[in-house]
Amino acid sequence: MEDIDRVRDYLTGLQDRICTAIETADGKATFVEDSWTRDEGGGGRTRVLREGAVFEQAGIGFSDVSGTKLPPSATAARPELAGASWRAVGVSLVFHPRNPHVPTTHANVRHFRAVRDGETVAWWFGGGFDLTPFYPVDGDVLHWHRTARDLCAPFGDDRYAAHKRWCDEYFFLKHRGETRGVGGLFFDDLHTDFARDFDYLRAVGDGFLDAYLPIVERRRDAPYGERERQFQLYRRGRYVEFNLLWDRGTLFGIQSGGRSESILMSLPPLVRWEYGFAPEPDSPEARLQDYLHPRDWLAGLAD
Repeated sequence: MEDIDRVRDYLTGLQDRICTAIETADGKATFVEDSWTRDEGGGGRTRVLREGAVFEQAGIGFSDVSGTKLPPSATAARPELAGASWRAVGVSLVFHPRNPHVPTTHANVRHFRAVRDGETVAWWFGGGFDLTPFYPVDGDVLHWHRTARDLCAPFGDDRYAAHKRWCDEYFFLKHRGETRGVGGLFFDDLHTDFARDFDYLRAVGDGFLDAYLPIVERRRDAPYGERERQFQLYRRGRYVEFNLLWDRGTLFGIQSGGRSESILMSLPPLVRWEYGFAPEPDSPEARLQDYLHPRDWLAGLAD
């Protein structure tokens, strides 16, 4: 079995496991699968859960796509890939809970390989996970980052700090001057040692549920009203702005002829914009701004 097929098998199993766990946590709705193929090569399976007890919408997609020509956004940064055929496998998810006290979350794990004249010219792993709360709770943020730190520990003392910093830098809305949330982990172009790098990809993929589900259980029944709901919908607008303006995965998917419905499933089902919105001073809504810049969460928060 080729290396990339081993990754593919892990990713399809990961999608299955996460779907089962989220259906159990929701307790009402189930994922509906939409299998698709791509004319240039490959395909995938997109699964979406809607109108659940916990999740207004939860989408998780697996893709195994290939082609003979990379889009300009890829070859501009990596000119050695020009003219190479390629294959990419990955799982990506975004969950939009109904209760504003349950954070939105995103995770992605992926592997890329490029071949020219039968020889591999490039391969790498990428991925990570991040958390976007609307009403942050310090204990939740600590749990999220402790889980990330612990899964990084076997891969070196500097792994968590480096990939946490990379996450802060990547998920940053430059036009707003704020992070998308409280961060997590992000990595790309990991290609030092296939076996070890694949182990790290699995640690991130398997660690996601450990990081997220305890937060869901703590916040799923928190009371909220129309004020909190409207603030959640307003802040979801920032999620849309990032995904459409800055996310490289969205750009690569569209430019490489990917399936638009699957690429854009990350967008929330309901969202609103309001010109010049400013939260009331000292309100719970105003408090969110204190969390939208890079911080050493493990040193700066208490349980």
